[in-house]
Amino acid sequence: MKQLVSSLRFVACALLVCVAARPATAQQPASDTSARDTARLDDLAREAAREFAAASAAAPANQTRPTTAAPPPGTMVNLTLDEATARALERNLDIAVERLNPQTFDLNIARIRAAYRPTATSTIGQLSRVQPPTSTLNGGTVVDNSITTYNSGLQQLVPWGGGAFAFQFNNNKQVTSNNLVNYNPAFNNNFAMTLTQPLLRGFMIDTNRQQLVVTALNRDASEIQLRGTIATTLANVRNAYWELVFAIQALDVARGSLDLASKLVADNRARVEVGALAPLDVVQAQAEEATRLQAVAQADAQQRTSVLALKRLIVSGTDDPLWTADINPVDRPTFLADALDVQGAVRKALDNRTDLQIARKTIDSNDVTLRYMRNLTLPALDLTAMYGAAGLGGTQFQRTGSGVTSQIIGTVPGGYADAFRTLTGRNFPTWNLAVNFSYPLGASAAEAQVARARVQLNQSAAQLRSLELQVATDVTNAALQVQSGLTRYQAATVARGLSQQRLDAEQSRFDVGLSTNFLVVQAQRDLATAQNTELRALLDYRHALVEYERLQETPVNRGAGITSINAGAAGGAGVPLNGQ
Repeated sequence: MKQLVSSLRFVACALLVCVAARPATAQQPASDTSARDTARLDDLAREAAREFAAASAAAPANQTRPTTAAPPPGTMVNLTLDEATARALERNLDIAVERLNPQTFDLNIARIRAAYRPTATSTIGQLSRVQPPTSTLNGGTVVDNSITTYNSGLQQLVPWGGGAFAFQFNNNKQVTSNNLVNYNPAFNNNFAMTLTQPLLRGFMIDTNRQQLVVTALNRDASEIQLRGTIATTLANVRNAYWELVFAIQALDVARGSLDLASKLVADNRARVEVGALAPLDVVQAQAEEATRLQAVAQADAQQRTSVLALKRLIVSGTDDPLWTADINPVDRPTFLADALDVQGAVRKALDNRTDLQIARKTIDSNDVTLRYMRNLTLPALDLTAMYGAAGLGGTQFQRTGSGVTSQIIGTVPGGYADAFRTLTGRNFPTWNLAVNFSYPLGASAAEAQVARARVQLNQSAAQLRSLELQVATDVTNAALQVQSGLTRYQAATVARGLSQQRLDAEQSRFDVGLSTNFLVVQAQRDLATAQNTELRALLDYRHALVEYERLQETPVNRGAGITSINAGAAGGAGVPLNGQ
C-alpha cells in the first residue's frame, strides 16, 4: 500500500509539472531545449503511469497469501515412476477402501469386548395393597400395606474362565395397618454376591472368547490383505506407466514411419517430373502414406487410452487436478541383465506372500473354532457360590402377652440406620454352594460337528501345502518369463539394427535407380515393425520384472484360499476369515 500511495503522489506531481510547463513553452519560441524538456516531461508521465499500474497489480498480491492453483485442463505434468507410485499410495481409491477394512474389525472387536463390561441395574418403585381380612392373623378388619422399593445391582461376565459375577443390594420400607407386626414402619435390606463358574464346558473357551480370537485373526488378515492390495496396485501402476511410455514411443515410431512415407511421396513426385519414375509409383507411395497415417491415428488413440489407465490408478476422483492434465512420463525403461536368485525369490514368496499368510491365519482360526467345538462336547459342570446377609430396622412395638391377644404398651424409635447396622454386622447371613451337572445321553450334534471340523482342518493343511507349491511354481515361471523377455529384447534389438541397415541400403540403391519403390516401402514397413517389436520386447521385459517382484508379495488373484470352519451351527459365531 505504501508503494501504491507513493506512486499516486508521483503521478500527481508529474501532471502538475506538465500543466505548468506547457504554457511556458508555448510563450517561448520553439527551440531544441524546450522540445527536449517537453519530451522529458512526457517520459516522466509515462513512467509514472507504468509504476501506478504495476503498484495496482501488486497490491492484491501483497494483501492475500498466494496459493498453489490446480493445473488448468491441458497442462503438461512431468511424472516420474516414483511420483506415480507415491500418488497411488496417497490417492488410489481401491487402497482407500481396503484401508477401512481393519477399522471394521476393530469395531467388531470392541463390540465383543463390550460383553465383559459391567452392567448396573436399579429399581425404584411404590406398591400399595389393600387386603380383605381372611384370618384373625391379618391384624385388622382391613389391612392396608404400602411398600417402597429401592434396589440396585451390578453384574458382569468374567473375561477369564467363563464365569459370571453378580451383586444385588435390595432395600424396602413397609408401612401397614396390621397391628400384629413388630415393626411399623419396617426397613428391610439385604445383599447377595453370586459367582457362577463353569468347570468343564465353557471353562477354557466359550462363545465370546472364540469370537474375540477369531475376529482378532480376521483383523490381522485384513491388514495382510491391505498389504496385498497395495502391492498389486503399485505393480499395476508400474505396468500402466510403462504402457504409457510404450504408447508414446510407439506413436513416435508411427510418426517417423509416416515422415518416411511422406518423404518418399515427395521424392517420387520429383522423379516423375524429370521422367525417372512412372506416375504409378507416386500413387503407390501415397497409398502407403495414407496407411501409415491410419497407424498414427491408432497409436495416438492407444496413447490416450494408456493415459486414462494410469490416471485411474493415481487420482482420487474426477475432481483431482491431475485428471484433466496431460501426463508426460519422464522415466524410460532400462535394460538390466542381472542374474535372478530364483531360490531366494521362492523362499521370500513362501514367507511374505499375502495369500499364504492369510491361509495360515485361516488355519489358526480353524484351530480355535475346533477347540471351541470340542469344548462344547464336555459335560456342563458349573459351580455356584452365593453369600449374603439381611438387615431389619424401624419403629419397634413393645407388647404384653403374645399372639393376637398381645397389647402394644410402647414403641422403640428406629429407622433405616438400624437396618443397615444389622446388615453390615452380618447378624443374619446366608450362603449357598452348589454344583450343577448336565450331560446329554447318546450321540450329540456337537460330537458330529467336531468330527466334521477335524476333517476340514486336515483339508486346510492340505490346501496350504498345495498353495505353497503353487506359489513356488508361480515365482519360478515368472523368473522364466524374465529370462525369456531378456532373450527376446536382445534379439529384437539386433533385428531393429539390421532393419535400419537394410532400409539405408535400399534407399541408397533407390536413389541411384538400382531398387524399386516397392522394395523401399517394404523396407520402411519392416523397420517400423522391428522398432515396435523392440519397444514391445522391452516393455514385456519390464512387465515380467514387475510380475516377478509382485508374485513374491501377493498372488494374481485370491483364488480358492483355505476353507474356514463355521462354528455357528454349534452355538458359536465363527466369522469367515477372508470371505473366500
